[in-house]
Amino acid sequence: MDYPNDQAPGAPVRSGIPEHGRIPKYYAVKARIDHLVGELGEGDLIPTERDLSEEYGVARETVRQALRELVLEGKLRRQGRGTVVAGPKLEQPLSLASYTEGVRRQGRTPGRSLVTLDRFPCPDALAAETGLERGEPVWHLERVLLADEERVGLESTYVAVARLPRLDTDFEPDSSFYGYLHDRGITFGDADERIETVLATPREALLIGTPPALPMLLIHRVSRDTAGQPLERVRTLYRGDRFSFTAHLQG
Repeated sequence: MDYPNDQAPGAPVRSGIPEHGRIPKYYAVKARIDHLVGELGEGDLIPTERDLSEEYGVARETVRQALRELVLEGKLRRQGRGTVVAGPKLEQPLSLASYTEGVRRQGRTPGRSLVTLDRFPCPDALAAETGLERGEPVWHLERVLLADEERVGLESTYVAVARLPRLDTDFEPDSSFYGYLHDRGITFGDADERIETVLATPREALLIGTPPALPMLLIHRVSRDTAGQPLERVRTLYRGDRFSFTAHLQG
């Protein structure tokens, strides 16, 4: 197999060309638009579907499919009736660090918008997963995640009321929950985390402001303090077109 001399590490081998050499028409158009995107800057408007179909000599549906994939990959985004070049994806570390730290590290302004803060008896499933007592009061904190005022995710946090009895009065919903814990002398010990890809529910898509068909990265986290006691259970949806995750592995 021949590889381009400028083959970038991690890039699709042979630009994704099948072994039989027959390239789907939409993919060829996608590659050309992707090259165009590389020459433009963030926020620049790309040509219309009609102009692209005329330039490349293909049907508008072919262009539409190519654009749809580039939007899903986070290289383009819809803006009004047009399509513009998207900014780089946010890189979130897989660590016991807050969302705030990860976003600020990339020069962006983190934020959160409160959806709900309520309390209810701990159900069986949550008790089994976290080690909390069935029926004990727990807080549920749900917030939309923001980066430079752009909605990029949805976070649900469950924590025992006994650990944070004044959460509803002392906590600023747009601030860092981990910072709030730190200020009260609560330190993270370890956590179990699981990542999967999902589609948002209609309610979640409405809160995040995305189409229901947009793939999401879902992170489940169960955290404990330094004494091994249950601390929080978090379910966080991140937009698949706006986020990537990083981890440092050591042997």
